[in-house]
Amino acid sequence: MKKLALIIIFLSLNTFAQNVNDKIKLFETNLNHWDKTKKKFTLKDRMAFYNANAVSIAVIKDYKIEWVKSYGLADVSEKRMVTPQTLFQAASISKSINSLGILKLVEEGKLGLDDDINNYLKTWKFPYDETSKGKKITIANLLSHKAGLSVHGFGGYEKGVELPTITQILDGQKPSNSKAVRSIFEPGSKFEYSGGGTTISQLILENTTGEKYEDYMLKNILIPLGMTNSSFNQPPAKDKENLLATAYINGREVKGKYHVYPEKAAAGLWTNPTDLANYIIETQLSLVGKSNKILSKEMSVKRINNNLGVFLNDFNGTKYFGHSGGNEGFVCHYIGSLEDGNGIVVMTNGSNMKIVEEVVSSIASLNQWKNYPLEPIKESIALTIKKECEKNIDKGIELYKKLKKTQPDNYNFSNEGELNTLGYEFLNSNTIDSAIKIFTLNINEFPKSANVYDSRGEAYFNKKEYALSKADYQKVIDLDPSNQNAKEMLVKIEEILKNK
Repeated sequence: MKKLALIIIFLSLNTFAQNVNDKIKLFETNLNHWDKTKKKFTLKDRMAFYNANAVSIAVIKDYKIEWVKSYGLADVSEKRMVTPQTLFQAASISKSINSLGILKLVEEGKLGLDDDINNYLKTWKFPYDETSKGKKITIANLLSHKAGLSVHGFGGYEKGVELPTITQILDGQKPSNSKAVRSIFEPGSKFEYSGGGTTISQLILENTTGEKYEDYMLKNILIPLGMTNSSFNQPPAKDKENLLATAYINGREVKGKYHVYPEKAAAGLWTNPTDLANYIIETQLSLVGKSNKILSKEMSVKRINNNLGVFLNDFNGTKYFGHSGGNEGFVCHYIGSLEDGNGIVVMTNGSNMKIVEEVVSSIASLNQWKNYPLEPIKESIALTIKKECEKNIDKGIELYKKLKKTQPDNYNFSNEGELNTLGYEFLNSNTIDSAIKIFTLNINEFPKSANVYDSRGEAYFNKKEYALSKADYQKVIDLDPSNQNAKEMLVKIEEILKNK
């Protein structure tokens, strides 16, 4: 009888292994297998199309890591292959892990979730003004991006340059390269993504614990989660250097290999998919009361339902939590289901989120995620016309118009970010006239978007066409009266025109 049981166990394990291997093979050889409108593409094909040098993945099924695999090069010039141990910048996914640190202190009674942040800030105080209309910003506001604060994200710093202190970052003082974190509307009134707000929570944690942010998070959050390869150290420790992926923007290596982010809570985590998968699984188990390594079930439920460091999506009654990230030369995403224990982490050292979306959809189909939306993937119109635009911008724009007329359903014409990203590629390479033409095309396509006028306004400003820049920024204000960047740019332009 015992022998028979062992044979059954062996056969079932072998079937499982074969099943997983079959899934991996299909994933690798026909990434968009579920999309019958598309021709067959391998994962390698799509990595090349999206200029992703490395893709690293951890798949979660039934509250366990089902498989982990990495593809491509962690560093092209060194010909260093990516491995599951390779560390990537988690970018804004850092905010999810940061929220655990803050909420642990709340559960310990050291912070009040709904208290004024200035109750806990000792080395710096938030300078309230009339914009907040007498309302105080709470810690919950910071974590849910409802604090009404400026500074969406951060650009990071080249390795070796002087780094600002956290208070210099919050006040926008040199050597900080970001603007001061200040109120732009009444707290609690609406959502406005703010990495600046998350950075305030970093200072709150340090002022409350008396410890360096990275030390507290390692000891109290990362190690208990099993994220033993991860770190908030900025720059990363020397002994981690051989594990770090190099960052790439559109295939071009970022100067110094990667940027440094002293805004640790908002963008500073170095990690890999396996470590993040451990975080997802712990969250899933905590939500059903089966684990409390960091938070109680009650606090985990509150965290998810109130979007405290995560974003909750409801797909026809099935809920998933997740977060995306994008630093200079890195993009990543994780998602986990609230029931059934499904999930995935995808990390890349590239700059195009589309490869990540395709990987997630492929795994969601293979593992039959309940109610997860699997929509036919439209090809990136920006990448399709990019080569033609680089040769001749006018012919590239002609190709765009031709494809929109002849194949409107095959390409992604509905996302303004497609052309905007392409425009910024030209702007960042100092091909300003081409950038302006792309931004103008985007304005014609999306005339009611403040963002597209903001982009062209920036290009005109770089070209020193101040009157045209002013007109675009004024249009931004017309479409979005609360746009702080446009207000500041108009003041700057007026000053330049006055002194001409």
